[in-house]
Amino acid sequence: MILKLSGEALREPGSQDNISPEIVERVAKEISKSAASGIEIGVVCGGGNFWRGASASARGMDRATADYVGMMATVMNALALQSALEAEGVKCVVQSAIEMKNVAEPFIRRKANRLLSEGNVVIFAAGTGSPFFSTDTTSALRASETGADAIMKATMVDGVYCSDPKKNPDAVRYETVTFQDCLSKNLKVMDSTAFTLCMDNDIPIIVFDIGGKGNITKALSGADIGTIVYKG
Repeated sequence: MILKLSGEALREPGSQDNISPEIVERVAKEISKSAASGIEIGVVCGGGNFWRGASASARGMDRATADYVGMMATVMNALALQSALEAEGVKCVVQSAIEMKNVAEPFIRRKANRLLSEGNVVIFAAGTGSPFFSTDTTSALRASETGADAIMKATMVDGVYCSDPKKNPDAVRYETVTFQDCLSKNLKVMDSTAFTLCMDNDIPIIVFDIGGKGNITKALSGADIGTIVYKG
C-alpha cells in the first residue's frame, strides 16, 4: 500500500507550528498497527504545511526553483514521521528522490521493494525529484514502481463528493466511483498526471478523512472507509 499524507494534515489547525508533534505521533501509532499486521507500507508526504511551489510561482518566483523548495519541505515531514515511527519500534527508511546522503537514502526502486518485503516502512521524500510534478504524482509513480495494491489518500474530507461539500451542504459522497466517472463529472481526486497513471496502471485510490481516530489503520487494513476510485 502507498499512504499519501498531505503536509497540511501534519499541522494543527490554527497553530503557528508547521509540524504538530502530537499529530505526527498519532499518525505513526496508526501506521505502526498496520505494519505490525504484515502490511507493506510506503508513505509519500506532501510539503504544503511549509511551502507550495505553485503559489510561490504565482507570486513571482521561478517555478522550477519554487518546486525544489517544496521538495525540501517534504523531506522535513518525512524525517519527522521517521522519528515518530522509530519511537514506536517500527523499522523505517527515508528514500529521497534528491540526493542528501546525510539524512536519507537515495531512491532506488529495487532496494525500496526489498525493504518493503523485509517489513520496513519506506517513506518516499522529495517528490519525483523533478519540478512541475505534485506529490500526488509521486504517489502514483511509487505505487506503480512498487506494485502497490492501492493508494490511500489521507485528506481533510471523508471521501469524494459530487461537489465541494464546504460550499454545497447538499453535496453527496460517493462510496465508490470509477475513473471514467471522475473524468466525466470533473471530480478533483488527484491532479491529471497522477490520476492518469493510476487509471492506466489500474491502481485504486481510496480517499478518506485523516482526522478520524484510527482511520489510517482502518484504511490500510482494508476497512470500508471513505471513497474507492477504481477502473470499473
